[in-house]
Amino acid sequence: MIKFYPVKKITVALLILSAFIITFQSCKKKRNNTATFFFKKTHNKIYQDYTPEAFAKVFKSELIRERSNLKHADFINDYYIKNHYTPQLVMAHLFNGDLLTIASYCFKADEHGLNPKIFQADRLRTLIYEFARRKNTKSIDSAYREIAKIELTAANSLINYSNAMEYGVINPKLIYQRYFLATKRPDSLGMLRVFHVDNMQAYLDSIQPKSPQYLALQKALSEKYEAPGRSGEETKRILLVNLERLRWRNKPFEDKYVIVNIPDFFLNVIDSGKSVLKMKVCVGQGRNMDNANTLAAYNDSCKIDNPNEHETPLLNSLIHSVDVNPVWNIPRSIANKEILVEAAKDRFYLSNKDIDVYENDRLVENPEDIDWTKITKQNSPYEFKQKPGADNSLGKIKFLFNNKSSVYLHDTPAKSAFYWKMRAVSHGCVRLGDPQGLALNLFGTGDKYDTIVKDMAADNPNPTSIYLPKKVPVYITYVTCWLDEDGKLQFRNDVYGQDIVLYDHLQKFLQPTNQLVAKN
Repeated sequence: MIKFYPVKKITVALLILSAFIITFQSCKKKRNNTATFFFKKTHNKIYQDYTPEAFAKVFKSELIRERSNLKHADFINDYYIKNHYTPQLVMAHLFNGDLLTIASYCFKADEHGLNPKIFQADRLRTLIYEFARRKNTKSIDSAYREIAKIELTAANSLINYSNAMEYGVINPKLIYQRYFLATKRPDSLGMLRVFHVDNMQAYLDSIQPKSPQYLALQKALSEKYEAPGRSGEETKRILLVNLERLRWRNKPFEDKYVIVNIPDFFLNVIDSGKSVLKMKVCVGQGRNMDNANTLAAYNDSCKIDNPNEHETPLLNSLIHSVDVNPVWNIPRSIANKEILVEAAKDRFYLSNKDIDVYENDRLVENPEDIDWTKITKQNSPYEFKQKPGADNSLGKIKFLFNNKSSVYLHDTPAKSAFYWKMRAVSHGCVRLGDPQGLALNLFGTGDKYDTIVKDMAADNPNPTSIYLPKKVPVYITYVTCWLDEDGKLQFRNDVYGQDIVLYDHLQKFLQPTNQLVAKN
């Protein structure tokens, strides 16, 4: 008996069958395209048996085996899962010589002071040469494995080399306790682009650091420059750590900004690439102020960042206002170590320094009646504020910007320190050699600046807050070697020991001693 099916059921069955046929033909077409590609490139008939499914199986096993050698293993694994384990770099760049170009650039990492081994340069080149020698292999499984190895090694090399050139090999936030500079690090979107490069040579050229500062330090490294008063080895190490700093993505991008370089003890206002104001500054006390530890010789205890409690943090922010004739809210750490000690020695110390005492936010009327010899940091209920005036530790003006460390730029009554060579003397804030000059630069001439000048000169000052017409970026950085405006390399001592910390973390990435490439 002939059985008739409803038209609706026939239509559904046909649709399912059609979808299956289309999918099958699509997979078959993809398989044929990939097989055809490798056959045309190698003229080896075994690639006619190439299937994406069989290759994917081999590729997965190679991924598992090589995982420990892949710096960004999770990203690489996810990428190939989403792209059906297609050997994209091999197909796009092996047969035109681009993968050898990658290896060549990785080999030249020594020009940056980095060891080519960290980019698997030799392994990549060897795999490529072995594949070329075995182009007539008779085993498709062997071919799968060779292609998988080249693909993974190339991806790993290209991603790691790109990240090193554009972001550095060390994340400063992981090695420094007081590092608050906004610093861009590699992300998945950035790493993804290496799989979509058309012109590999142009791409690798584009990611080379090209700033005049970087090129100057790079040249000094290759020429084995020796800084005055420093050995060749110490000079080399200083260049290496500062090259790494220059690779970090934490540099100012604004046309105008204020920058303080801690080891230099100077502040500059930069406008359109040029310094328009320069002044001496005093910064926070450091752990290595006597330069007892240098990159030529240092104690093992210096390898881990252990900042002095008064060190100025590295940060960037926006200067938004100034306080003229500011009240100084004395930090508890300073009060415990200094104010209580001085008050115990001299009962009139507080009144002589115009320091008010508060208990539970209420002003203490007669602080000289307190027996300060019995007050310790453990039992002290007091807070201290210094009134505006000539003795105020903040001087006549402070420049405010948001930050987690409660630091700012400010004036000071202690002017003699600006004549010292070693100016790491503050409790963490930055003391300005010419605060009124900075105010003029940031505010410009006009009513606000006139008010600042008048209030700073007042005999009986009252606090005044004045907001900038436009916020100005401020960067507090740490650089011990740079090219000055006269084209001369400047070197400074490692007052905070941050060079030592960075150098020790860099060790595993650096070109071995005496193997740096000399340039003509």
